[in-house]
Amino acid sequence: MPARDDVIQTALELIAAFARNDREKYFSYFTPDASFIFYSVSRLLESRAAYEEEWAGWIENAGFHVEECVSMNQKVKIYGDVAVFTHETRTRVSTNDGEHVYNERETIIFHKMEGKWLGVHEHLSLAAG
Repeated sequence: MPARDDVIQTALELIAAFARNDREKYFSYFTPDASFIFYSVSRLLESRAAYEEEWAGWIENAGFHVEECVSMNQKVKIYGDVAVFTHETRTRVSTNDGEHVYNERETIIFHKMEGKWLGVHEHLSLAAG
């Protein structure tokens, strides 16, 4: 399978795990030292564990639950054993305050290690407009 297709398949599996709130599977697509930048979090999350802790807080404090996540316009650029995956998402979540829909843009940088593409960095922002 070409690297581009392999990265897209990996990314879509990651997104599917996110959409069904399968945190164990979702986080398995990231290295322990992966970093994360989210517009809704005021600091850089410098590890997968920090993100897992943040997510647990969203559940505990706000009743966070992903209802749906649709990925569109996937693009991949390959640089040897590094891939830059970008896409747009429409994410619907529920919290104690009700349902919310977010149109977002996301970049995930993957590194191929031992034959598997793993996320080493994720950056999520609100889509313009």
